[in-house]
Amino acid sequence: QVQLVESGGGLVQAGGSLRLSCAASGRTFSSYAMGWFRQAPGKEREFVAAISWSGGSTYYADSVKGRFTISRDNAKNTVYLQMNNLQPEDTAVYYCAARWGSIIATLDREYNDWGQGTQVTVSS
Repeated sequence: QVQLVESGGGLVQAGGSLRLSCAASGRTFSSYAMGWFRQAPGKEREFVAAISWSGGSTYYADSVKGRFTISRDNAKNTVYLQMNNLQPEDTAVYYCAARWGSIIATLDREYNDWGQGTQVTVSS
């Protein structure tokens, strides 16, 4: 099990950028594939991006491809989500999640551990 704490959310104008961070506890962070999900008001949680335990593989939802970048620093037990050219439809609570193993996944039921979320609000 790993504990996750997100940070970096906030209010930004359309076209702006934010970088989310997710700090993980435990010494086995590098054994986990990591993902970012988001949930907008009245909508179901949706996949945003995922990264393998080494960082060598990444995968993105079509809606963020080319604008968001997921990365990780295993020495710092942290995964990041760089979000550029943010749009109002990106407004949501963003969650990071961990799943044991090397293979990345896009379904939330495939992740075992979740952070508490951080709010991202994009104004038009």
